[in-house]
Amino acid sequence: MKNILVLCTGNSCRSQIAHGYFQFFLKNKANIYSAGIETHGINKYAVKVMSMDSIDIENNTSNLVDEYVQIDFDFIITVCDHANETCPYIPLENALRIHKNFEDPSKLDIKNENLKIDNYINCRNQIKDYCREFSLKYFQE
Repeated sequence: MKNILVLCTGNSCRSQIAHGYFQFFLKNKANIYSAGIETHGINKYAVKVMSMDSIDIENNTSNLVDEYVQIDFDFIITVCDHANETCPYIPLENALRIHKNFEDPSKLDIKNENLKIDNYINCRNQIKDYCREFSLKYFQE
C-alpha cells in the first residue's frame, strides 16, 4: 500500500481537508498522513465545511512532520507555499514530491460569518477537485 503525506504550515485546515478527501477517494488504496511545520490544532471551520460534505475530520490530530520521519512515503504533497519553502528535508529517494498552493481561508480578515464560510467552502472545493484528480491519475484501477 502507498503512503501519502500532506504537508501544510500548521496542519489545521488545508492539509486536514486534503487528508479527509484522500481518505474518501482512496479508501483502502493508500495510508494518508497529514502534518505541519508547526501545529495549530484543527480549524473549526475546516471541520464544519467538511461535515457539510459528509466527511468527518473532527477527530483528526494536528501533527508535526517530524513525527513521520520513519515512514517511507511514496508521495509528499505540500498544499501551501510556506510549507513548500520551509519543509525540512525528508530523505526519500523514491517519493514523488508535489506542490499545489491553496489560499489559506483562515488568513482572510472577514467578519461576516456567511462570507467566511463561503471562503472555506471555496477552498474545500478546490482541494476536493485536486484530490479527486490526483486519485484518478495515480491510483487508477
